[in-house]
Amino acid sequence: MGDDSEWMKLPIDQKCEHKLWKARLNGYEEALKLFQKIDDEKSPEWSKYLGLIKKFVTDSNAVAQLKGLEAALAYVENAHVAGKTTGEVASGVVNKVFNQPKARAKELGLDICLMYIEIEKGEAIQEELLKGLDNKNPKIIVACIETLRKALSEFGSKIISLKPIIKVLPKLFESREKAVRDEAKLLAVEIYRWIRDALRPPLQNINSVQLKELEEEWIKVSSAVPRQTRFLRSQQELKAKFEQQQAVGGDADGGDDDEEETVPQVDAYELLEAVEILSKLPKDFYEKIEAKKWQERKEALEAVELLVKNPKLESGDYADLVKALKKVVGKDTNVMLVALAAKCLAGLATGLRKKFGQYAGHVVPTILEKFKEKKPQVVQALQEAIDAIFLTTTLQNLSEDILAVMDNKNPTIKQQTSLFIARSFRHCTPSTLPKSLLKPFCAALLKHINDSAPEVRDAGFEALGTALKVAGEKAVNPFLADVDKLKLDRIKECAEKVELVYGKKTGGAAEKREGKPVAGKTAALQGPGGDKETKDAAAKPGPQKKPSAVKSGVPPKKGKPATAAGAGGTGAKGKKGPETKEIFESELSMEVCEEKAAAVLPASCIQQLDSGNWKERLACMEEFQKAVELMERSEMPCQALVRMLAKKPGWKETNFQVMQMKLHIVALIAQKGNFSKTSAQVVLDGLVDKVGDVKCGSNAKEAMTAIAEACQLPWTAEQVVAMAFSQKNPKNQSETLNWLSNAIKEFGFSGLNVKAFISNVKTALAATNPAVRTSAITLLGVMYLYVGPSLRMFFEDEKPALLSQIDAEFEKMQGQTAPTPTRGISRHSAGGGDDGEEEEQEEVGNDVVDLLPRTDIGDKITAELVSKIGDKNWKIRKEGLDEVTSILNEAKFIHANIGELPVALKNRLNDSNKILVQQTLSILQQLATAMGPNIKQHVKNLGIPVITVLGDSKNNVRAAALATVNAWAEQTGMKEWLEGEDLSEELKKENPFLRQELLGWLAEKLPTLRSVPSDLLLCVPHLYSCLEDRNGDVRKKAQDALPFFMMHLGFEKMAKATGKLKPTSKDQVLAMLEKAKANMPAKPAPPAKSSSRVVGGTAPAKFQPASAFADDLGSNTMESKPDPKKAKAGGLSSKTKGVQGKKVLSKPSLKEDDDKSGPIFIIVPNGKEQRMKEEKALKVLKWNFTTPRDEYIEQLKTQMSTCVAKWLQDEMFHADFQHHNKALAVMIEHLESEKDGVISCLDLILKWLTLRFFDTNTSVLMKTLEYLKLLFNMLSQEEYHLTENEASSFIPYLILKVGEPKDVIRKDVRAILNRMCLIYPASKMFPFIMEGTKSKNSKQRAECLEELGCLVESYGMNVCQPTPGKALKEMAAHIGDRDNTVRNAALNTIVTVYNVHGDQVFKLIGNLSEKDMSMLEERIKRSAKRPSAAPVRQAEEKPQRTQNISANAGMMRKGPAEDMSSKLNQNRNMGSHSETTHTVPREFQLDLDEIENDNGTVRCEMPALVQHKLDDIFEPVLIPEPKIRAVSPHFDDMHSNTASTINFVISQVASGDINTSIQALTQIDEVLKQEDKAEAMSGHIDQFLIATFMQLRLIYNTHMADEKLDKDEIVRLYSCIIGSMITLFQIESLAREASTGVLKDLMHGLITLMLDSRVEDLEEGEQVIRSVNLLVVKVLEKSDQTNILSALLVLLQDSLLATASSPKFSELVMKCLWRMVRLLPETINSINLDRILLDIHIFMKVFPKEKLKQCKSDFPIRTLKTLLHTLCKLKGPKILDHLTMIDNKNESELEAHLCRVMKHSMDQSGKADKDTEKGASRIEEKASKAKVNDILAEIFKKIGSKENTKEGLAELYEYKKKYSDADIEPFLKNSSQFFQSYVERGLRLIETEREGKGRIAPSTGISSQMEGTCVPVSTHTVSSSIGNTNGEEVGPSVYLERLKILRQRCGLDNAKQEDRPPLTSLLSKPTLPTVASSTDMLHSKLSQLRESREQYQHLDLDSNQTHSSGIGTTLASPSSAAANIDDLKKRLERIKSSRK
Repeated sequence: MGDDSEWMKLPIDQKCEHKLWKARLNGYEEALKLFQKIDDEKSPEWSKYLGLIKKFVTDSNAVAQLKGLEAALAYVENAHVAGKTTGEVASGVVNKVFNQPKARAKELGLDICLMYIEIEKGEAIQEELLKGLDNKNPKIIVACIETLRKALSEFGSKIISLKPIIKVLPKLFESREKAVRDEAKLLAVEIYRWIRDALRPPLQNINSVQLKELEEEWIKVSSAVPRQTRFLRSQQELKAKFEQQQAVGGDADGGDDDEEETVPQVDAYELLEAVEILSKLPKDFYEKIEAKKWQERKEALEAVELLVKNPKLESGDYADLVKALKKVVGKDTNVMLVALAAKCLAGLATGLRKKFGQYAGHVVPTILEKFKEKKPQVVQALQEAIDAIFLTTTLQNLSEDILAVMDNKNPTIKQQTSLFIARSFRHCTPSTLPKSLLKPFCAALLKHINDSAPEVRDAGFEALGTALKVAGEKAVNPFLADVDKLKLDRIKECAEKVELVYGKKTGGAAEKREGKPVAGKTAALQGPGGDKETKDAAAKPGPQKKPSAVKSGVPPKKGKPATAAGAGGTGAKGKKGPETKEIFESELSMEVCEEKAAAVLPASCIQQLDSGNWKERLACMEEFQKAVELMERSEMPCQALVRMLAKKPGWKETNFQVMQMKLHIVALIAQKGNFSKTSAQVVLDGLVDKVGDVKCGSNAKEAMTAIAEACQLPWTAEQVVAMAFSQKNPKNQSETLNWLSNAIKEFGFSGLNVKAFISNVKTALAATNPAVRTSAITLLGVMYLYVGPSLRMFFEDEKPALLSQIDAEFEKMQGQTAPTPTRGISRHSAGGGDDGEEEEQEEVGNDVVDLLPRTDIGDKITAELVSKIGDKNWKIRKEGLDEVTSILNEAKFIHANIGELPVALKNRLNDSNKILVQQTLSILQQLATAMGPNIKQHVKNLGIPVITVLGDSKNNVRAAALATVNAWAEQTGMKEWLEGEDLSEELKKENPFLRQELLGWLAEKLPTLRSVPSDLLLCVPHLYSCLEDRNGDVRKKAQDALPFFMMHLGFEKMAKATGKLKPTSKDQVLAMLEKAKANMPAKPAPPAKSSSRVVGGTAPAKFQPASAFADDLGSNTMESKPDPKKAKAGGLSSKTKGVQGKKVLSKPSLKEDDDKSGPIFIIVPNGKEQRMKEEKALKVLKWNFTTPRDEYIEQLKTQMSTCVAKWLQDEMFHADFQHHNKALAVMIEHLESEKDGVISCLDLILKWLTLRFFDTNTSVLMKTLEYLKLLFNMLSQEEYHLTENEASSFIPYLILKVGEPKDVIRKDVRAILNRMCLIYPASKMFPFIMEGTKSKNSKQRAECLEELGCLVESYGMNVCQPTPGKALKEMAAHIGDRDNTVRNAALNTIVTVYNVHGDQVFKLIGNLSEKDMSMLEERIKRSAKRPSAAPVRQAEEKPQRTQNISANAGMMRKGPAEDMSSKLNQNRNMGSHSETTHTVPREFQLDLDEIENDNGTVRCEMPALVQHKLDDIFEPVLIPEPKIRAVSPHFDDMHSNTASTINFVISQVASGDINTSIQALTQIDEVLKQEDKAEAMSGHIDQFLIATFMQLRLIYNTHMADEKLDKDEIVRLYSCIIGSMITLFQIESLAREASTGVLKDLMHGLITLMLDSRVEDLEEGEQVIRSVNLLVVKVLEKSDQTNILSALLVLLQDSLLATASSPKFSELVMKCLWRMVRLLPETINSINLDRILLDIHIFMKVFPKEKLKQCKSDFPIRTLKTLLHTLCKLKGPKILDHLTMIDNKNESELEAHLCRVMKHSMDQSGKADKDTEKGASRIEEKASKAKVNDILAEIFKKIGSKENTKEGLAELYEYKKKYSDADIEPFLKNSSQFFQSYVERGLRLIETEREGKGRIAPSTGISSQMEGTCVPVSTHTVSSSIGNTNGEEVGPSVYLERLKILRQRCGLDNAKQEDRPPLTSLLSKPTLPTVASSTDMLHSKLSQLRESREQYQHLDLDSNQTHSSGIGTTLASPSSAAANIDDLKKRLERIKSSRK
């Protein structure tokens, strides 16, 4: 037992792997308990066991294995990660558990499998179980079958896919083991329960005894629909519903409906294996079928009949076979063979289904003709054949053939055709039987019901009845308008008998033999939902809205039935009944009219109508008009009135005034009355007569428009145009046409009979009068807007001159859209059947094309021509093709009948002669245009073969094929192409060209479709294989197409389809899918409802959904129901990250080529960061190559596609260099206007430019360099800094070009390199250029060396990276180079360094060969330059700290007034004036870091010269006296001397000489230690602190690095600095003066010091660091809390942004922040929260939560949360009132976060009662509650009394503040409204008073201590302190005093003081306090000195332009400044010479 104790101690997971079975058993038991205990499915604990679960189930010890299985089951059920173990565990269960003798083990194994299925791993489990069926051990097979059966019975056939199971069933029935056979039988019964008879065909070949047994079992299966009883994790709602139903007790009524959804209709066809039969045809089949003996022909047919009995046939080329069978059906004299051939055709159609569709068009006419046979068995065979064929295609495709035989003389043919139509209709739905089809069929059938033969009549009735049942009365009634009542009843009677295929029950009764194909067909056509609604829809009279019955492809939703539209309700478009009534009137006789008119018109009026005096007639008309205006619509006898007007003189009226009135009245009557066509007939003739009249024309037109509105434009227009052209007056004709042009624009084009107009327009075009011709052309222009380019086809044969005029008119109209109709909306009468139908055709969109006169070329396609095209000799083949071309050219427009041509042309598409292939393609293109939409029926047999040609290796052939496909698609729409498997078959072929072209084509077409057939899903697996194709182009195209597939299929379906991929591929594809999901465009919106769609601009709302689904050229929508998933996907995509809008831009769907407006660079938010991340994570190739390979270019192209305009990208990646030049020109043009765009794509632009460096073409190179120069100029103006990524992928390639042989180019490259330094630190450029010196190209080496010299000369030694020593050694190595220029360059560079750095150079170079050394020395001597002070040229180089990478895409952009380190802008400059900070161009700014870093000998003094008023140089000796002089009691006196003395001492603190600095520090320390003198420092604090940390930096950068310096000196200096600062920070009043910017830099310096490892190495280093620690604590406690908190936040932000700063640094900053948080409770009231929250807001803007979470540690996010939480806790909800300074709160999550915290804390405080506050606080609370009433009563008493009101309110305010939840409601409730509002107002007042005080103090910056010291100096000075650092106002007199002192020092006289303009007050209000770092102040000071000097020279001083100093020391007047500078120069010279 000793061993036990060993393993007992092990952790569970180790026990489970132990070699002792007991240990394992124990481990499994404990694991089981653990698994049941863990309640978080995502707990990390689960992952420990991932690898062990397989061992759990395969344990070799049976006892342990049982426990292991239990544990494994618990694991699978509860663990989030369990899915990963599916494969291995399932195979373990199958192989090691199912063979166990213990039933319990098998049971657990089965449960585990089912549990995996529940967690969505059904496919993997099924795969393992099916593998198990091949195991040799029968036990395992039985267990696997049982598991499958159990899974099926519980999860249902939706989740368990049956096809693979059914495939193996027959094999299982053949097993030798009875147990296996029995289990298989049970499984077959279970499957039968789910799919019923679909299981029969696959099992028909098993042993007959078994089949019989099965049949018996199947009969017993209950007929109830099976239900899923166990649900996946994702099906929880279903589960809940199911349980609810169970609870209610079985089937609730609603159950029925859902059922249809839960059980998918399984199609037996789908379960079958396809059989290949073409190869099995007898070898001599084609000879035999032509044989003379009928027996031989019969043999051949019987062979085929046998083969086609296979229920599913492999697709292939059946054209020849079909042709042979068709010939037998059509021509064979032996009727028995005809029947046999028909049977074969039926078999083929059934076995091939959709794939037979392409042959249907050839066979159907033959079969229909053959119906003349009388023999019943032949007729029956033909019926079966044609029915089977119908199911493979659509009624639309067959309609022409069917209609052609409807007029046949033979009654049998007519009868059978009608019966066939009836049967076909039964398979249709309202969406597949649109009006455009119904119209011709109904017209033909109406002839049949009037036929003399009764059988024809009966068949006609049956067909019409079926149509009525399917499409509904509303759709069919208009076509039955002329049918008499008896016949109409007969039709309705037939309709009631009809059983539809798509009803709830299959229509077995009507046609029994249709039972078989139905099941599959339902699924195929309808999608799983079936169409339950159609039946109900058809049963109610016309419930559908018209549009949905039209081409919408959406079964009508069961909504409210629209009001039946009255008599001719077609055109009504779902309007309300009364409006749509067509007004019919019989003609009235003149007498009746007179009677009616007399009733409404005054008698005098009627008498004067025909008076001879025109004035009387005019008066009569006026009365008439008045009467009409006053009449009600209902009582206006329109016809009577117009007849009165037409009465003599009628329209022959000679007086134009009377006539004008008359016409106006007609218009009025038409507008105001119920105006009928009868009335219109009366007046129209007269109106047309007057249209051309100069005076009356406009009135006539007005009247015509009114009539058109009353009687519909189509009818009116037809009448008017006919009348105009029946007379000779050209003026009338042209004006009528003009009126029509306008009317069309006003009314829209709907319902107009184009054909009628076209013939009239042609007459007009032929007119001699030019005005008529012009009007006609204008009218054509208007029609063009609605009809489109197809209109031109009608006028092809006009004279060329006329044609060119028409073309010019069309040209004008191009690009315009038809205007929205403005009339014809209000009262819209339906125009009877005909107009309604016209309108319908408009919906279909191909109406005009239908009207074209077409030629039938069928007879020209002779057998001879076909054989020519198929000849062996290519020349003869060419002749044949030429003939076809000429036939097409002659015919122009042709009918669909083209005989054998398709087959012949198809064979030519794979002709070995490519020229013929191209010719065939051009014929096919021509064919498409000629045939128009009817070409649809040839898509399968001709269109798909064209797609195959896309795989041709020749580019031009592919291009021709693509053009052909596009021409076809334009005519057919995309639906025909996407239906069926043809497209997926093409994509399956592994031809890279085919795949590229096809995917490219789909990517172009899919985005334009609003819906697609479900067959598109078949392409997805092949799309996935293309994503991993070897060929890069294929991969690229597949990726491009991905989002468009997803747009139609939805992400879920696509993701599901990855299930069949290999795991590695699956992950890759899923990643791509995710990416595509983000780029997925929205579905195109429904077409804009242009006037041609709706008869009125505001179509009733009910109409809109329909147009949303009406597809472009009438192609139907995908399923009969819109897929809700898709709608969702559409919705989602519009939300996707706002990128989608851009996406659409970047992938223009249609003719975008010509559109070059709009931005060329599209800004994708965060696009650049995303790309950098991808490159970092190596998801994409790193931009690093010697020559660019294709994949780099492809990658760049892909990345650019989202953010560069498509047309520009095409130019950029064109093969021809001229296009590159064009692209560069465009980019140069857009550079200024699209700065943001350029910066957001900068990385890509630079990469593309590097590709241009590899081009050999000089012009491109020159243009590239020109662009680069402009680009870098723009970037430096924008203050942008290149990111590392951009630099590293560009600079190395630019440096390659430095070695170009052409001088011009080299010069340009050098210029660019110089400019680069403005936007990328020189020190980082250095290594790149250094790398360039290693090139093989000697020119490049020389140029790089020279460039290095320039860098050192400009920026000093600090640019040398990694260290000056290493860099110099590398440079010196080139002194011995082979090439003379390189040697010279190396020598010159080292000499330059020597000039900067002096003799130290020799140390750094190291050992050189003697020869090299002598050359160098010689050169140095020759240059004879002494080392001068290091350059103070652009001090551009900054340490990484300042690389303030802003959050957005690394765009380090600043407003011009900002410098790098002060990202948050200058105004925080402690109240210094915003308008006076003049900006300094960057080249002239000083960079202090750079100046100090330089180790030159004189360097250390330089900062002091620049920084501090330059006084220290003028005083070589210290003047101790004034400094330590007693502070005089007179404030003025003190000003005059002390201030300047203090300035001077402070300036020495930053001295480069350690002793000077120590001395200055001691003096300041002394002043600070004496209380009475300390206040003299007030106003100089910032200045002192700046000097101090300058000194700290100097030590850090210079002294510490200097080996010669004694380190004790440094320690001394450190202790002085720290000592004096500790003294300073103990004096609270002074400590508070330190401003934010200064504190930020001070903390930066101190923290850097604490982290300086070199200090620790010093003897007393530890002591130094300890004292720094102490100092930091003092700074935190004593300085102004707002300022220090703000400074720390900004510092933290900068340190997190800077890539170079150490994590340690940020950590210390955060520790300081925590310290501040701890102090908050005491300090909260003194803090300006608005400012702090602004800082936090800016911080969160730069670092959103996600970005913070990516930080290596979670400190920053915790710090931020803690700070906010504490602020919320302390301030409560009021915290939200402090967001005033933030302009746009949405830029960061601050507000949301605060609200969250508040809400949380509210909830907590709600709970606090229950569970938090314990002990004392509880008791206190209770006590307070008891007292509350008394206290409050007391307070309210006070408020109520007159004397103590104020006091009472104050107390109440205090009380409320203390007990924020105190309820004062009861006390207020009983008081008056006035008293309540009084109290509230009082409280608010107190709050604003107190809050205001708290807030104002810090922001004005006048601290209370200072207020004490402020003494008025002169009348207009508000208050003054010594400096203006804190933003309080300072009077000019103070400055004048200082000025005097300065002038005396400079030796300038003070006499002429008066001449100068007075210095008025300079101070503006302090603006928002923002941080400005001290470096900025120094910059601003320099610029001020410079500018003030200029101003003085011009003497135009504006009082406001005098500059206050940044640090707030002295404000020199212009003259002194000028003098200062000149003087300074002289002194500098003196110092230099003395040093030398």
